[in-house]
Order: sequence, then C-alpha cells, then structure tokens
Amino acid sequence: MISLPPAFTERMQQLLGNESETFFQALVSESPTSIRLNPEKTANTDLPFSELLSRQVPWCSNGYYLKERPSFTSDPLLHGGAYYVQEASSMFLQVVLQQITGDTPLRVLDLCAAPGGKSTLLANNLPKDSLLVSNEIIKSRASILKENIIKWGYDHIVVTNSDPNRFTGMKGAFDMILVDAPCSGEGMFRKDEKAIMEWSENNLRLCEERQKRILSDVWDALAPGGYLVYSTCTYNPGENEDILNWILTTFDASSVEIRHNFTAITPSPSPLHGYHFYPHKTSGEGLFMGVIQKNDGTPFTMKKEKRATPSPAVKLPADILPLLSDMTKYTPYIAGETLGILPKQHAEFIQYLSSKAGVIYKGCEIGECIKGKTKPAHALALYHKLQQKHVTRQEVDLSTALQFLRKEDIRFEAPQGEWILITYKGIGLGWVKEVGNRVNNYYPKEWRIKKL
Repeated sequence: MISLPPAFTERMQQLLGNESETFFQALVSESPTSIRLNPEKTANTDLPFSELLSRQVPWCSNGYYLKERPSFTSDPLLHGGAYYVQEASSMFLQVVLQQITGDTPLRVLDLCAAPGGKSTLLANNLPKDSLLVSNEIIKSRASILKENIIKWGYDHIVVTNSDPNRFTGMKGAFDMILVDAPCSGEGMFRKDEKAIMEWSENNLRLCEERQKRILSDVWDALAPGGYLVYSTCTYNPGENEDILNWILTTFDASSVEIRHNFTAITPSPSPLHGYHFYPHKTSGEGLFMGVIQKNDGTPFTMKKEKRATPSPAVKLPADILPLLSDMTKYTPYIAGETLGILPKQHAEFIQYLSSKAGVIYKGCEIGECIKGKTKPAHALALYHKLQQKHVTRQEVDLSTALQFLRKEDIRFEAPQGEWILITYKGIGLGWVKEVGNRVNNYYPKEWRIKKL
C-alpha cells in the first residue's frame, strides 16, 4: 500500500485514539472475501464454493465469508445470478430493512445503485409485492447495473439512468429511499490504492457538497413518514455524521435508532444514530450507515399523463405462456420489438415513472415475436420464475458452460429448430438454437467472458 495522506492519518488518530494503530494495521491486511446468495436460485442446488465457505456474515442470513478469493469470473453460477460478490459490511442493510419495513408493499428508490449490490439485497428483503427502482446517473455504470439486475432474475425492479433531480417532482412517491452516496472512498483504501491517490481535503469538501445536493434533490420524493437510508464507504465525519445533522437541521426529520446485537459496530456519538464499520473491529471494509425518518411532506398523487390515444392491450404469444407463472399478477408490455411483463399492481406507476426518469429496463423482458414465433430474451433464461419444466434444457459441465459464456460454439445432440436453455447445476445461463448442423449461441455479445 502507498503511504496514507498525513491529514487522514492525523484525523483517524484523533477519532480512534488508542485503537488507531490497530486500525492502521488492518488497512495493510488482506481484505476478506464475501458473497451473498440469491435465495430463489440456490434453494435447490449445491452452495457455490462450498469447500471455501468459512462462516456466515453475522448480520446477513444469506451472506458468507470465503477462506480465500477464488476466480469468480470462471464460475458459471456467478453469471447465472446464483450469488453476488458483495463486501460484508454493506450487508448490514438487511438488519436495517428488518426493522423499518413491515408487511405492507413499498415503493423503494435506490438512488445511486450501481453496480447493484444493495439493490439485489433489497430485491430479496422488501415486503412481498413491493417495487424497487434502481437508479444510476452515469450511463456506463447504469449498463452494469442493468446487467446485474437481469442476472439476479426478479420482475419487481425498474432500472433507470437519471440525475437525482429527475425525481424531485415525484413528491411523496417513495416509501423508502436508499442513498449510497458518492464519497471520498476512505473505506476502500485497503482494496483500492487509487482511492488513496485521489484523496485530498478539497475533494472531501466537494463530496460533502455533492451529497447535500443529491439529498436535496430527492427529499421531496420521500413520502411523509418514509425512511431515508444514507450510507457511505468513508470514515470522514464531514460526509457521515455532519450530513445526517445537516438533514435534521434542514428538514423536518428524525434520526432512527437501529437496534442490533453486534458489539463490533461502532455507534455515532449520541444523540445521533449512525453506525460505523471499521476493519480492525468488523470483518469487512469501511462503511457508515444511518437512517432518517421524514416527519412532514406531501402524500403522493399520481398525475395522469395526457395521451392522444390509449395504449393497445398487449397479448403474449401462446408459445411463451407455459414458460411463465401465474399471469394474473402481471401486465404484458411491448417496447419497440421487445415483449415483457410488469407486476400488475405497479404497472400504472411504472408508466408514470417512465415519463419522469430514463427507464432502461423494467419487469422481465420475455422476448421478441417473429413470424408468430417467440425468440426468447436472455432475461427470460435468468428469470427465477421461469417454468423450466416446460423448456427444452441442456445441462452442461463446467468446461462447456465456460465455452458458452465466452460465446463460443458448443456441440451436443440438439432437437432441430428448438430453443434450448443451457443450465449449469440447474441454473439457467442463456439460450442456444439448433440450425441445420450448427447450434447457435445467443449469449449477449457484450456480456461474454473475454478472458479468464
């Protein structure tokens, strides 16, 4: 590791006192590796890296530490969405959700969502029939977010690529907003030397100003009584406690205590409720998280968008219906040539959202209808509700799965003219089709493994 900035070292000595030396030693130790399982995809299959599983992450029921870092890229189960490689401290979000959510369906906005770790955790832990909007402002990062959401395989998520100010006019639309704010990244010093090189006291001030702008932009979109979950991967009080205090003095809001039994987590000074993860005390990288409840605000009312003509009803092709679960809960849609489904109870809101923000993915894409036949979408192969018993499947070994994921030709005896789902350990990876003497590989070119 390159030398730490002197101003950072001095501040951490003041913050941690006698613990500071242990903290600095932790920064030069090896980072722990952790994964979080996708419960809908791993319930009936062997756990990935079972020989490397060390212990469960204490604050996350599906989180596990690994004894060492394997080559994740060469594991087909990662590409099939069976698990997500996520830093363990971030998984504390599950404890927060268990306390601030009940059984009522929610509308939730993950404002700075890329690459998708917290969004995939939200997808598994929100109340049944909730809707999650996963947003990312930077276009290239939004594409990565979309890919990871599709791999996770759920239908109650909308991915948007918008500046936070696009949500300002959606007053009271969201019951919860997660802001994993862009920050100075001090908590990543152990893993990312670039974060050390980019650190400066001027950059700290720029981060604080940006965080306040982001929060100001989305505050009106939070429903009365709704929760703002604020997190950073930095130790800087100016981006953590000072930001929470700024919210409390700027808006009518309250700091929410998150009750837990993990003594290694360091609380913020009273009366503020904030939670620090330091690498010398918890097994993970640096993280700060705090929860604010909004006390006032405007209840949400959906304004109908004026339309010259109503959208025609969309019917899904007969050959695709057996592949889907109970369609009474879904609304089909068509976008360009792509067919998809949305949760029926959120379809009107998603249409409204599309008029306000840049929607780049919604629900689950099913396929394209070509000459009365359906070309299945890649997302359908990864959909956790896909009725595999009605699909022609080909289970493959590790070597063949990696060939497929590199978008290379694979060979096996295939039924002529049929779409075939390639699976590895029962997890869907994508589609092939037998054409003449050839099996065409339809894995997305932009997703292919370029090198192992």
